[in-house]
Amino acid sequence: MKQKLFALTRKVCSILPAPAVNRIILTCLLVASRPAAEAAEGEKTLTDLRQKMDEQLDQPRFAAAMWGIKVESMESGKVLYERNAAKLFSPASNSKLYTVALGFEALGADYQTHTSLYARKKPGRGGVLKSDLVIYGRGDPGVNARLHNNDIFAALQPLATAVRNAGIRKISGDLIADESYFHGSPYGSGWSWDDMENYYGAEISALTLNDNCAQITVKPGDRVGAPCRLSLSPGNSYVILSNLTTTGAAGSRRAIHLYRPLEQNLVYVRGQVGIGQPEVTEDVTLHDPAGFFAMMFREALRRQGIKVTGKTRAIHWQEREKAPFEEKDWIEIGSMASQPMSQIAREILKPSQNLYTDLLLAQIGERNRGPDENKEITSEDLGIRALDRFLPQAGIKKGDVLFEEGSGLSRNNLTTPNATVALLRYMNGRPSAAAYKEALPIAGVDGTMRNRLKGTSAEGNARAKTGTLRWANSLSGHLTTAAGEHLIFSIMLNRYHNSEPAHSARAEIDTIVLRLANFEGKSAE
Repeated sequence: MKQKLFALTRKVCSILPAPAVNRIILTCLLVASRPAAEAAEGEKTLTDLRQKMDEQLDQPRFAAAMWGIKVESMESGKVLYERNAAKLFSPASNSKLYTVALGFEALGADYQTHTSLYARKKPGRGGVLKSDLVIYGRGDPGVNARLHNNDIFAALQPLATAVRNAGIRKISGDLIADESYFHGSPYGSGWSWDDMENYYGAEISALTLNDNCAQITVKPGDRVGAPCRLSLSPGNSYVILSNLTTTGAAGSRRAIHLYRPLEQNLVYVRGQVGIGQPEVTEDVTLHDPAGFFAMMFREALRRQGIKVTGKTRAIHWQEREKAPFEEKDWIEIGSMASQPMSQIAREILKPSQNLYTDLLLAQIGERNRGPDENKEITSEDLGIRALDRFLPQAGIKKGDVLFEEGSGLSRNNLTTPNATVALLRYMNGRPSAAAYKEALPIAGVDGTMRNRLKGTSAEGNARAKTGTLRWANSLSGHLTTAAGEHLIFSIMLNRYHNSEPAHSARAEIDTIVLRLANFEGKSAE
């Protein structure tokens, strides 16, 4: 049927204008990528369900791949289906389920971190602060334009207002962005070097601003052959753009490529946008986010009428080894609270936000740092230690979870379907159960599940965390069957490749989820 549809489409497309062709192609891809089980009736017995699951997983196209599945009833405790449930898989962003669970357990749903402002003394006559002003970060992820109507200065407003409310009108010392609360590399363990110029590989910093990214907009120039017009949001001089673009002819292929060398804030922009074509927007990560925070905060102070005559600079954890920051030696003149843990969980799980996850793990790590702890031990390592202590409490066997960072961007993170189902079961009985579950993406509604399983019985029903790396796909969460039974599941597919949209890893996993949602039997039959 699909082959006939595409043959007819090719014939029709040969006589239609390009915009109409594009719409037809998109429709065909959506049809082709719908779960194969969508039109099927739900299985009525557990035996039938298991047989159908086996038939799908035993297809020759999976000969080189590895499935890991566990499906369990929250009501009866019975396992409806499992395959390779005790084997280790790369979970990709399913790792976030573990870090967020640890966050709820270690910190609580109402936990907030604070970004503080410190000075050596109080302002003197005329509101002059004869001291450095230190912005001391502890990993608040929410200081960004996206959460403040795309206005970065609205995000910084509470801190700038705190300075003004302290009676400060002029700062004669330096403005210092201190990110030394976190120890270790700004990159997560096991990240690939080419992740780090993409938005999902932003540097980890205790002073994070605008997701540690800037947005580059590329518009066509005034004539063919002219350079395109580039702009930055938020506007700043921290990032330097090298414009290697060209304005193409009308109807030419639109393609823009960014390259930011590691540990630089110089971005090479290549490619073309044709005359009359829409602008292209791309996110690029920033090196040394604390320095960017300091620069933008200085401007936020200027807008409040507060002048800084000293330098603007950042301090990192290595610089604090010989002269640690001691809060007792400073006066806190103001602070800004983050969103509560329950809201941060949503900001992590629904869009699958890597940076926020690793910030959370580092916060947990630092809260567990003992007074005599070796300063060479990183915040990330301390966070992983805390995770390893938590896992037995959740009923997870030793060796079933082997993580080296919190977000799942590392290809070295490993876990089993058994462990993930045990985690979901445990969290469902905890005080934070509702907040944890509500943070998960909803099929066909929001987050990374917004375009999946639309128009099926799983839409608005399945709540699950996605996970995607090049050779790793996963989906784990909750759903209710056609018979009204609450299931928890973990589905992992590693080392699978298929270029047909109807048999992509995502489509294959969605077929399983839909089969579970349509199941008309009961686990305790």
